[in-house]
Amino acid sequence: MSSLDPVSPAVSRIALSRIMTQADVNLLGTVHGGVMMKLVDDVAGLVATRHSLGPAVTAAMDEMLFRFPVHVGDLVHTYAQVNWTGRTSMEVGVRVEAEPWNVPDRTPVHVATAFLAFVAIDAEGKPRSVPPLRLESAEDERRFHEATIRREHRLARRTAIAQSRKGEPGV
Repeated sequence: MSSLDPVSPAVSRIALSRIMTQADVNLLGTVHGGVMMKLVDDVAGLVATRHSLGPAVTAAMDEMLFRFPVHVGDLVHTYAQVNWTGRTSMEVGVRVEAEPWNVPDRTPVHVATAFLAFVAIDAEGKPRSVPPLRLESAEDERRFHEATIRREHRLARRTAIAQSRKGEPGV
């Protein structure tokens, strides 16, 4: 298989789980958003690296939606897969679920969703090509289409901000 043959999203799909401890919480007793973001970035980075067959770095977090709080003692599960690929970049979607560690037969609750953009890099830190996605299902096609919309919005926002700043000192 050539490194640029299309790859199924299933090939790089990863799930990671972690128990939340007292060290992860804020003054309200819920898990810090930053702790959740690190878990999301960790699993997304593994997926991007696996899909691109080498190093990949976080370029942007397009969106992270916190749906419900996570508490000390919750077992947090992260599920990630590549949703979209370009020439050197890719979007990874992450679903986060939580459940009490000590309650058997409890259905995990969907607590967060995130979408991150990654760029594959070579040994010199320069962007390198990534394998395209082989879309195998209607779900894969939906994810690809929605990721395309997020990418277009991210690039349009970047362009609009740059145009509005012409003549202004950079921030």
